[in-house]
Amino acid sequence: MPAKRELSMRQLRTLLRLSRDGVSAREIGRRLGVARSTIQENLKRAAAAGLTWPLADDVTDDVLEQRLFGRAGAATGQRRRVEPDWAALARELKRPAVTMMILWEEYREINRDGYGYSRFCDLLRGFERRLSPVMRQHHVAGEKAFVDYSGKRIVIIDPTTGEIREAEIFVGVLGASNLTYAEATWTQALPDWTGAHVRMFRFFGGAPRLLVPDNLKSGVAKASFYDPEINRTYGAMAAHYSVGVLPARPYKPRDKAKVEAGVRFAQTYILGRLRAQTFFSLAECNQAIAQVMQRMNERPMRHLGLSRRELFDKIERDVLSPLPAVDWEFAEWRRARVNLDYHIEVHGFLYSVPHALIRAEVEARVTERIVEVFHRGQRVAVHQRRYQGRRHGTTPEHMPSSHRRYAEWTPERFRRWAGKIGPNTEGLIAAVLASRPHPEQGFRTCLGILRSYRGLDPTRLEAVSARALELGVLNCKGVASLLARKANEAVAGKEPPAPLFEHANLRGPGYYH
Repeated sequence: MPAKRELSMRQLRTLLRLSRDGVSAREIGRRLGVARSTIQENLKRAAAAGLTWPLADDVTDDVLEQRLFGRAGAATGQRRRVEPDWAALARELKRPAVTMMILWEEYREINRDGYGYSRFCDLLRGFERRLSPVMRQHHVAGEKAFVDYSGKRIVIIDPTTGEIREAEIFVGVLGASNLTYAEATWTQALPDWTGAHVRMFRFFGGAPRLLVPDNLKSGVAKASFYDPEINRTYGAMAAHYSVGVLPARPYKPRDKAKVEAGVRFAQTYILGRLRAQTFFSLAECNQAIAQVMQRMNERPMRHLGLSRRELFDKIERDVLSPLPAVDWEFAEWRRARVNLDYHIEVHGFLYSVPHALIRAEVEARVTERIVEVFHRGQRVAVHQRRYQGRRHGTTPEHMPSSHRRYAEWTPERFRRWAGKIGPNTEGLIAAVLASRPHPEQGFRTCLGILRSYRGLDPTRLEAVSARALELGVLNCKGVASLLARKANEAVAGKEPPAPLFEHANLRGPGYYH
């Protein structure tokens, strides 16, 4: 091992000059600010190397250092002890439970005269420092995957309309092998964010123990040093794959750099190779990204001698957790209160729950295919999600039996309430109830109409009801519009008398006996 140099080249040259001038070692040490023993040691080295002041012109700093501190019998830049395969050791160090002590012991078993433990560790760390910034971070295989959006976007042009949209680039990197997954999504919102994770796990063929996202709102509802609050849907996705979530700590640039190093590299690599291309669909863009990522993952990495894919196959594939039999499906959670008709409203459609839950607060889990309803953690209803057709989705078992918890809300009560205003209003309410597959499905509409009539002139209300029946307007919004029109006509002095006329929904007193 070469001797350690404690003086700079300038100080060494000053030392030789002062020694020639007859200055003592103690005085030289005082002038240079070092111990006398250090001066004496360097003077001995200069004498042994035959160096005197003034030095020849060809004695550069490198030559001076080599003559004073170089090892005799060893060529410059070479070590005398047997060198292990540092790249192989750097790869092995990423395996779970592998430590430098274990690697050193294995090295010394083969090379009895090899490096001591401290020198071995110094040389291995020095090799790792020469790796690229992406590779030099030490992560155990199967432990972490770093995920984030790159911040750069890809332009996609709709070929039919010429509309230009920008897609986000999602990137996920395994910590140990640096195997990289990337895809384009339209947004950073929860459906795209969680869906990209599902496809990333499928690409890896397994799941790591931890996900390390930056503090993106779609993943982390509240950033905190001690107790970050994970978004409920993102947490459900992670739980489905038995993965923990460990967000980068806020205000800790070093944590964020760990997430961003692989992301920035992948982003630069992707954009550098796709910059000249024009894409006309998201699928076409993702196909190109997949090809670029395949080339990057199969390209040998500097110093390590293996590609990301090869390193993944060697150390990381087998330690990832197996994936569940079914992929996680994005679900939106919504709170709702059960209405008088024992239905809740989700995205404009109505879904029934057991009638005993009228007025209760429930939670709806909404996916692309189904709507599940939960009350106090228990699933009480499940429906196929509706996108078109009739608004109501009613399960017969949810309908009231002869005994109702809210027995006062009946079709007869709504008719009696309407009959107090007049026969046209009673006919309108009867028509609303008759237009629904089940009368209870019209309760909310009837309640809305009758409450909007409260405190107004019965004569005008009868005219509005008659007009609604004539036009077939059987919803709150339409009746409210007719009511407003009548009010405007009354203000203008143009309100005509409300005629009574026969129609199919007008029933006489004999109907109720």
